[in-house]
Amino acid sequence: MSLRPLKILLTGGSGQLGHALKASAPVALGGSPLELILCDRSNLDLADPDACRAAVRHFRPDWILNAGAYTAVDKAESEAEHTFAVNAGAPRAFAEALVDCGGRLLQLSTDFVFGGAQGHPYRPDQSRNPLGVYGASKASGEEAIEELMGTSGEGLILRTSWLMGPVGQNFALTMLRLHNERDELNVVADQVGCPTSTRGLAAACWRLIEIAQGRYSLPLKCHWCDAGAASWYDVAYAIGELGKQLGLIECEAKVQPISTSDYPTPAPRPSYSLLDCRETWHALDLQPLHWRKGLQEILLELKRLRSGKPLI
Repeated sequence: MSLRPLKILLTGGSGQLGHALKASAPVALGGSPLELILCDRSNLDLADPDACRAAVRHFRPDWILNAGAYTAVDKAESEAEHTFAVNAGAPRAFAEALVDCGGRLLQLSTDFVFGGAQGHPYRPDQSRNPLGVYGASKASGEEAIEELMGTSGEGLILRTSWLMGPVGQNFALTMLRLHNERDELNVVADQVGCPTSTRGLAAACWRLIEIAQGRYSLPLKCHWCDAGAASWYDVAYAIGELGKQLGLIECEAKVQPISTSDYPTPAPRPSYSLLDCRETWHALDLQPLHWRKGLQEILLELKRLRSGKPLI
């Protein structure tokens, strides 16, 4: 007698995290074969709550892994309505439908729900104080899940920071291109956080679902990022070093540290958004990579991709 598949609806399937989640999806979880239902902008408009609820009713997933989001932080300031529709409305619609139909939700969130005023890592249970439209929209999405699924344990929130991978649009790929194009780069040095590789975050997502399927108790809110701490300047400098070592660039640009005030942006950024991940690392029994090692793996995967070899 064959086991019923575990149906997981993945949003953001064409994004950088979506690629990593697809590439690392296990064949089975908890003894049940995995059936991955891929959704992206072509077949599910996250800004349409009726479409989100209809997807739940149609597919009847055991889990929604909501990796889709509006992440253009600066553009969000002028597109607040759309940003809230995607980042707050979709999680609420998913949660409402799952409460009615059955099923669970893993919501990806961000360090931007914190204000960045403190000088030590943010714990998962700390109060939110978001900066800007993007942070406020993601905080609102978290609040919806807490309201609708917080007491049942059917919803989980996983916050991350500074996400980077070998595909899509992210700081690592932008800096690698700029190292190729320019002799000198000015990069902000007074904003501190931690990069997170898409591969590491994808592994954490699958492990969270596996543990929750076994009905082990997990906190409503978890944090995952790579180990260590860095400024954007540190990361840009490391990309130049590693990129040259791996033959992705001929010569690294000179990276100059500047302050946030030297590089004004439409959206405010937290000056310190390091996440305290110790509880999650322990609960998942996963050892994080140091961010520099994670960055090296990203660039190695990019090199394989450019050579025509499959990502691993």
